[in-house]
Amino acid sequence: MTDINKILQHCEAVIVDLDGTMVDTMGDFAEALNRMLADLQLPAIDVQTIDPMVGKGSEHLLRAVLSHVLAQGGKPAPATEIDNRYAQAWERYQYHYLAINGRFSRVYDGVEKGLAQWRSKGLKMACLTNKPLAFAEPLLRAKGLRDYFDHVFGGDSFERKKPDPLPLLKTCEALGSNPAQTLMVGDSSNDAEAAHNAGCPVVLVSYGYNHGQPIREVPATGYVDALSDLQA
Repeated sequence: MTDINKILQHCEAVIVDLDGTMVDTMGDFAEALNRMLADLQLPAIDVQTIDPMVGKGSEHLLRAVLSHVLAQGGKPAPATEIDNRYAQAWERYQYHYLAINGRFSRVYDGVEKGLAQWRSKGLKMACLTNKPLAFAEPLLRAKGLRDYFDHVFGGDSFERKKPDPLPLLKTCEALGSNPAQTLMVGDSSNDAEAAHNAGCPVVLVSYGYNHGQPIREVPATGYVDALSDLQA
């Protein structure tokens, strides 16, 4: 922990992921997805199946869900069948997610305390998520977290999503910070890979969504059990 805090002490900005890092949104995902599937007259999907699909953006999530529910005899659904269903699935998913956004989710312990600590130290802060911006902004406001951030960027804010380094580099540019002095805080290999390739130090939380893989197997500057454990 000491080494991690020393790194934060030398940082001028912090970029924080949203789903699985600040807010446990699995309940929102499950509710919106199952309402969408019902509209399409497709079978429901359980939380355990959804969990490893989360983190790579809504397009990936919807395609993974469709592939699962349309599978026949243990074989994945043909790409053409997923393509044919995708437009309607996205329209219904967006409708339902916006309707329930935040109602089935909770802020993780230590998140607001950690954000308040960093803000009190004068660190510049941004939220960078693969979630569409139209979903991210209302969620942050609903959970009372929006005002901690100078900027919020979603998976549709830039040409590419994490794990590509472009979103981090663009976020550093918006913050006016040097990537080497900008800490990325996330919950998955997406966050870590993007940070490594952008030249940012990265700390990963021990909870969250990491595509079904143990988080401590992902190379990172360090790991914490709560955002409040990171003290500037």
